[in-house]
Amino acid sequence: MENGEIPENAPEHCPGPQSETAGKSDACEGCPNQEICATAPKGPDPDLVAIVERMATVKHKILVLSGKGGVGKSTFSAQLAFALAAMDFQVGLLDIDICGPSIPKMLGLEGQEIHQSNIGWSPIYVESNLGVMSIGFMLPNPDEAVIWRGPRKNGLIKQFLKEVNWGELDFLVVDAPPGTSDEHISIVQFLQATGIDGAVIVTTPQQVSLIDVRKEVSFCKKVGVEVLGVVENMSGLSQPLSEFKFTRTTETGEQKDMTEWAMSYMRENAPEMLNLIACTEVFDTSGGGAAKMCNDMGVPFLGKVPLDPQLCKAAEEGRSCFSDDKCQASAPALKMIIEKMLAQKNISTENGA
Repeated sequence: MENGEIPENAPEHCPGPQSETAGKSDACEGCPNQEICATAPKGPDPDLVAIVERMATVKHKILVLSGKGGVGKSTFSAQLAFALAAMDFQVGLLDIDICGPSIPKMLGLEGQEIHQSNIGWSPIYVESNLGVMSIGFMLPNPDEAVIWRGPRKNGLIKQFLKEVNWGELDFLVVDAPPGTSDEHISIVQFLQATGIDGAVIVTTPQQVSLIDVRKEVSFCKKVGVEVLGVVENMSGLSQPLSEFKFTRTTETGEQKDMTEWAMSYMRENAPEMLNLIACTEVFDTSGGGAAKMCNDMGVPFLGKVPLDPQLCKAAEEGRSCFSDDKCQASAPALKMIIEKMLAQKNISTENGA
């Protein structure tokens, strides 16, 4: 019965747990929740008031969701935060994936600790305009499992929202766990009064992922969160031909490395080939991928990001894929997607929101 919601097992004419007659009216007779409702404190959750006050200095709030784990949602969240910060926006990245916090590593902040003061918890800063908060900063051992039930997870999310002193932010990017569980319901309920710009949903092209993304879209529609768009991640393997390794299968079935020979042959006979980016499908896209699903469900399709080994390396090293020219295949795709998302909300990319 969080936030005054009527329980599913309540009688037909339940007055609601926040009503002055809760647990006392004739309709409450025989209800299993009668005693709880009669003794529960009435009125709005005081923590929600604190959250509204804290979020008053945040202009835009974007949720990053996925139907399944392992589709690159946190990688997208991290690179979205890096990109917005590079546009001179003030950015906060909040990791509410309580059981699998990967944001500290992807931002190069492993081993950092949260500092508290009389004005709240201080985010960990990557740059002066990019702050991060995650339960990963609170674990004494990074290998320690977080084995929490829903109420405790929700309590920490509420604490993050009301205690973290972000200061003036243009964007708060919220990296949520996969699925549609307690954490998702909580973040929407806690932030609803402060205004949520919408959600970006990350998927991979194959049907086994898209099935769950449809549920994610349905969740957003039910709770009133706008779907800013869907990103198809790992949309085919793309990388410069010069970065490939070449092998040949011998008669005994062994893989013989032919990379040096292949590179030498191309340099001598077709040097222009070394400037090409080679692409191939990794997942089955015969079902039309995310673009078709978006068309079917009436939500925006933001674009495709290829499976780029250099982007994977940037995430492992905790750095931006936009800081150099290594991510030739993925960085331009991500940049176009982010610009398209901002354009949908009429947000200029020129120095401020």
